[in-house]
Amino acid sequence: MGQRLSKNTSTQAAHAGEERYKPYGALTTPIVQTSTYTFTDSAAVVDFMRHKASPEGSTRDEYGRYGNPTQQAAERKLAALDGAEEAVLFSSGMAAISTSLLGVLRAGDHVIVASGIYRRTVDLVRNYLPRWGIDCTLVDLAHPGDVEAMVRPNTRLIFGEVPSNPYLRIPDLPQLVELARRHKILTAIDSTFATPVNLRPLEYGVDLVIHSATKYLGGHNDLLAGVALGSTQLLAPIREARGVLGPITSPHDAYLLLRGTKTLPLRVQRQNTSALSIASFLEQQPAVRRVYYPGLPSHPDYAIASRLMNGFGGVISFEIDGDVNTTSRFIDCLRLPYIGPTLGGVESIVQQQALFISLDPRERAISGISDSLIRYAVGIEDAEDIMADLRQAFEHLLA
Repeated sequence: MGQRLSKNTSTQAAHAGEERYKPYGALTTPIVQTSTYTFTDSAAVVDFMRHKASPEGSTRDEYGRYGNPTQQAAERKLAALDGAEEAVLFSSGMAAISTSLLGVLRAGDHVIVASGIYRRTVDLVRNYLPRWGIDCTLVDLAHPGDVEAMVRPNTRLIFGEVPSNPYLRIPDLPQLVELARRHKILTAIDSTFATPVNLRPLEYGVDLVIHSATKYLGGHNDLLAGVALGSTQLLAPIREARGVLGPITSPHDAYLLLRGTKTLPLRVQRQNTSALSIASFLEQQPAVRRVYYPGLPSHPDYAIASRLMNGFGGVISFEIDGDVNTTSRFIDCLRLPYIGPTLGGVESIVQQQALFISLDPRERAISGISDSLIRYAVGIEDAEDIMADLRQAFEHLLA
């Protein structure tokens, strides 16, 4: 297992979790591209089963649905970066969320979920968990009194995002953890937008952290993966659920994740710096109604973000002063970013979220996402080039 050489994030990103000396003298961790692991004889099977049943567990793999050496190296690296005892890797961020919830919740449980978060997470807790007898209440985590009012005797978990998608809200994690512990409730935070470079929720007492590793952790828009991180005890039922449900990441995606994570601190620090400059620029534009970025004093959670986070992230949301068509015209005038529904890569990506929700204005209104809202995920391009591109798009809009 890779030695933890330093507490510094960049050193951990480069070295943590990986064997110092790898097979064949390779510098990079090999892709172990197999679904099946064989045994030399029946005695080896018996020995494997005996060790598997022991508290220490087995040191080898049995079948690809349960684990893979490449995937396990990625898990160790991600655990080191977030300061977790253990990590469990999945085939996507939603697989990490759904399997984690099914792993720790049971019929009759109640979960409190932050309102105004990723719509597919809301779909999961509203439309799917009730099929297994799990009830859900949506509430704004920024108001602890409202959260506490929703606590029931059967409340098992509080789930939120930091920052949230798309308005980048940031609850006061120490305050939320104190409330949860007082009521013996678990806390889980989707920290995809923050990354372990900007925030490590476990350090504030959060029990479970989840990332869509497809985004910043991978960083190159070429893989799908998700990860759950926390204590070995808490992750045990989640790992067991993954083995039953089967949403494990592929060895190749795990390899790409290992590769991408090595540059995570460099990329995120660049995106932090660029996004703050761009958000300040946007706030000065007459065609912009409002900017949502936690690094701006105008953001409602600026004080909390400044206290908890090392950087404010690479995502900026802002509203154009116009309707759905005006917003679309502005996005179509942009020359640098790609239009798409993701974030966290080296290329800037822009999205008019309302159009990805529905073409029906009534359904968009129900979602709470403004027709004029734009989510701009800043890449690693020069910030001056991004602002010049935004400037020319504003000029076309106002012409």
